[in-house]
Amino acid sequence: MSAPRPDCLCPEDYSLLTDLYQLTMSACYVGEGVAQTPASFELFARRLPEHFGYIVAMGLSQALDYLEHLTFSNEQVQALRDTRIFDHAPEDFWETLTNCQFEGNVWALPEGTVAFANEPLLRIEAPLWQAQLVETFLLNTLNYQTLIATRAARMRDVVGEAATLLEFGTRRAFSPQAAVWAARAAIAGGMNATSNVLAALQFGQKPSGTMAHALVMAFEAARGDEQAAFTAFQNYFPKAPLLIDTYDTVAAAATLAERMQAEGFPVSGVRLDSGDLVELSQKVRSLLPDVTIFASGDLDEFEITRLQREGACISGFGIGTKLVTGQPVNGVYKLVEMDGIPTMKAASNKATYPGRKQIFRTLDEAGTFRSDRLALANESPDTPETPLLQKVMQAGKRLGKSENLEAIAHRTRTSVQALPAALRQVENPTHLDLMISDALQQLTQQTQARVSPA
Repeated sequence: MSAPRPDCLCPEDYSLLTDLYQLTMSACYVGEGVAQTPASFELFARRLPEHFGYIVAMGLSQALDYLEHLTFSNEQVQALRDTRIFDHAPEDFWETLTNCQFEGNVWALPEGTVAFANEPLLRIEAPLWQAQLVETFLLNTLNYQTLIATRAARMRDVVGEAATLLEFGTRRAFSPQAAVWAARAAIAGGMNATSNVLAALQFGQKPSGTMAHALVMAFEAARGDEQAAFTAFQNYFPKAPLLIDTYDTVAAAATLAERMQAEGFPVSGVRLDSGDLVELSQKVRSLLPDVTIFASGDLDEFEITRLQREGACISGFGIGTKLVTGQPVNGVYKLVEMDGIPTMKAASNKATYPGRKQIFRTLDEAGTFRSDRLALANESPDTPETPLLQKVMQAGKRLGKSENLEAIAHRTRTSVQALPAALRQVENPTHLDLMISDALQQLTQQTQARVSPA
């Protein structure tokens, strides 16, 4: 077997999948004798992306896998030595890396839980150097999957329960690994399936897709008729939708209608990938009244909303580029407590709340969202508040099994449906007025006074 390519990523590489400054800071912590000091970091978004009234927490399962298997091999340690960057680092730093095993506790929102700005999605409680080291991977994992899950949830909210949503983003995702994570987050966020075969099979799903224009063009060139492509494809995949917009969409639909009438040719669905989707879908519906019409082509929740508003006859959507790319969830990871001492960032426009925190959520008797209160972790909930952050890892070991995507998708839908319409609307949603507990406000003022110049 050939050696793995140097530019390919394996789970064994994850310890080095970090920013350099995580390692240089860790070396400083070791040299100054504070590496093993208990520390707490929290991961949250200061602000939500434009037009987002909420986000859906996602990526915890991969984060816990990473933490549970975090180690440095002898080869990785030697590779770091060979850079000569660490020539002045303390010798104990190398022993610290060699003996690395994550020892911390993790508190987190269950995947599929709705969250808002300044609410922790996750908290790490661990020796300082370990809590510092894991920042980059955790941000990469949670930020990206949270973005995808949120967009998927928004699209599901727009189309309702009956419509089919398919994730088609693999070719536009930022890497093969990102493609798999995007497919996972999309299904957990509310999509029905993904076209990514690897991702679908890994997550116990059945991949879903249609056909490409190349098949139609190939059969037209070989046999002189696009209908030959439809015939061949239906012979082998009788329930798959046919892509009918390679040449003349309406003419293709009309011919299919004639074949259905004259030959009993089976057509379960068709896909439109270009043109005026409102007009074309209406014309296709008039010709194929009982056939499911799918649409694709740079769609997102905003475009789907427009199509519905203008009367498009579409009951399924394939979503790619604008699902797996776009404005990120710009989560940050900040030190909030060091050896029991609260810490905060006080810089203008980037100030953070100190101390380990908990989110207390209030729902009414019907399960409708009422409010969130950000409080200190040692505070108790008021009636009828529920604490959201749950302990999911103790001393580096998971406290439970990973949930399946069906359970996470159900939580996502329940969480989103509980929100008032003003927070859910696609354009210009209202933003939650997050309540801050008296104790947290007092601690913030005290910490601000301590860290600010006299």
